[in-house]
Amino acid sequence: MRTDYLGLVAFVAVADHGSFQRGAEALNISQSALSHRLRKLEEDLGTPLLIRSSREVSLTTVGQGLLPEARRILKELHDTYESVRGRAQRMRNRLTFACLPTVANASLPAVVAAFGNRYPETGIEVLDVPVVRIAENVRSGIAAFGVTIVSAELPDLRLWPLVEEEYRLLVPRDHEFARKGSVERADLEGVTMARISTQSKNRQLLDVALGAYRDQMRWQYEVQNATTAMRLVAEGTALTILPASAIHMAPANLVSVPFTDVRLSRTLGIVVRRGVPLADAASELLSMIEAQILRLHEPLEPATSIETARLPD
Repeated sequence: MRTDYLGLVAFVAVADHGSFQRGAEALNISQSALSHRLRKLEEDLGTPLLIRSSREVSLTTVGQGLLPEARRILKELHDTYESVRGRAQRMRNRLTFACLPTVANASLPAVVAAFGNRYPETGIEVLDVPVVRIAENVRSGIAAFGVTIVSAELPDLRLWPLVEEEYRLLVPRDHEFARKGSVERADLEGVTMARISTQSKNRQLLDVALGAYRDQMRWQYEVQNATTAMRLVAEGTALTILPASAIHMAPANLVSVPFTDVRLSRTLGIVVRRGVPLADAASELLSMIEAQILRLHEPLEPATSIETARLPD
């Protein structure tokens, strides 16, 4: 049986104020409406709760037992309601989006600061997560949009490309490859390397792009994220290959070195839920992020004599 919350509210109001008239005034309803709610509650419970007389209203034994429980139930309901309303209010004033960690470090600080100055009442939550979780967060509605690697488009998501970002070798500033200024895949034969785990898009790209050279390198370290790989490089333990934007989150003693015999690149773009329009604030923030990414990533020159490798769809 359903719980008659309106009847409980009417019952507590009459009990607290001592009369139907004052109870109705407290609830801002008519006295007849209050009486109707109480009769309905008593019919549902199958017992009278109030003793009515011409001069006063008193509680029956059952009513006396129900009153503290009714107050508790209504307080719990009120607290739950206020909690949900407060959370909804915070969500209305909060904008969440997902982004690749390397892009977040390279492109977002200035954009987020500018947006925050323009909309000081809007909180911003940046989910800097791996590419697989970006799609999950957008699909579930947790994130309004995502900055991601563009690959195969999914039926419920819409993606569009922005720029191509090349991958580079990260080395200590005093390393011979840093002094040389560039590197070829053959130069890495026998070199101790660190790579990201097999499930990452970075790993997929490198496995394709390095081809036969992959087996000539010494892949001693496998880690879960770019930050750990760069720490290994900073300590002189290994070298690693990461997107060019990773240098923005690298230790100060690292530099990035381009490949001259192959072009490794990934396509950066935006993902949104198909058929779900963005709110005005989210749309404006997205436009600002797109403009910043385009400013920081100049289009690559067309491939000529070097081999090109892109992240497979």
